[in-house]
Amino acid sequence: MPQPLKPLVFQILLALVEGERPPSRSGRAEARDGRHGWALVRDVQQRGGFDDIMPGNFYRTLRGMLADRLIEEVHGRERPKGRDADDRRRYFRLTASGTEAVTAEARRLEALVIESRAKRLLTRRG
Repeated sequence: MPQPLKPLVFQILLALVEGERPPSRSGRAEARDGRHGWALVRDVQQRGGFDDIMPGNFYRTLRGMLADRLIEEVHGRERPKGRDADDRRRYFRLTASGTEAVTAEARRLEALVIESRAKRLLTRRG
């Protein structure tokens, strides 16, 4: 059974999932050009619970995610083009391992919510 992801890692992966294109005719989701680090910080902060993300901690987390091959850096022609492009920024996208990890964590959390509801710790909103 895989280890639970750290909350910040899970939130970064969720932010990158939103950057994926819908599945193509081949049935595979295609990665966009990537998201730069500061855009990821803003996404995670907007999601809640991480208002005071320290840049050093955030980029250390990204380095660990790169080392674990959950994300990859976007280089060369694959980098964004147009007005949003900036050569000074580092752009990141999900890997297949990252997609598997975020999916497994979402399923793990879902199972915990189901069990919590069954024990009447949570109620359905509606």
